[in-house]
Amino acid sequence: MKITGHEDLRVQKTINSIYAAFEALICEKDYAKITVKALAERAQINKKTFYRYYPTLDDLLAEMQARYSQAYLQQVGQFEYPRDLAKSVRAFIEYSAQQGEAYDKITCSGTYVGIRQQMIDQVMQSTWGTSPAFARLTPFQQRVLLSFVQNTGLEVYKQWVAADKQAPIETVIAAATTLMTSGVQRFLNTTD
Repeated sequence: MKITGHEDLRVQKTINSIYAAFEALICEKDYAKITVKALAERAQINKKTFYRYYPTLDDLLAEMQARYSQAYLQQVGQFEYPRDLAKSVRAFIEYSAQQGEAYDKITCSGTYVGIRQQMIDQVMQSTWGTSPAFARLTPFQQRVLLSFVQNTGLEVYKQWVAADKQAPIETVIAAATTLMTSGVQRFLNTTD
């Protein structure tokens, strides 16, 4: 349930408790092993209360994904692609680095590939979907470009997380930016 700030304080507290419990469980175990019972116990609510707000755990996960996507889109929504690709890479890595362990698990774990892809698709459609350079590409070229952009940025971030974020964030940003901007620019130049 999306909190607008107009809800009763008890409702806000319950939703926040559900979110906190869910994030903690995501950090502890695979999504398939998370149960409503475990979440309700952790959130100190009963199962009926959970179901009042969310029909399933998948709905809660989808809402969490939407929150992540919307917050990121607010940062990059005015960017023009491919011109602002370097800014977008920086925004993605800095945003991701600030989100915490549950976000990293969703972003990096194979368990969450479906929900992660929904996040990526939403972001890519909202950003590249408005680019005139992108619109000139064939559907095949568009798919190739989007696949390259999403996989490159994501893989650089995943490698950084796997190495316990030991490299300075500026090194990570520089690596991802170089790979992506060089690759995208060359690709667009060869498709004209």
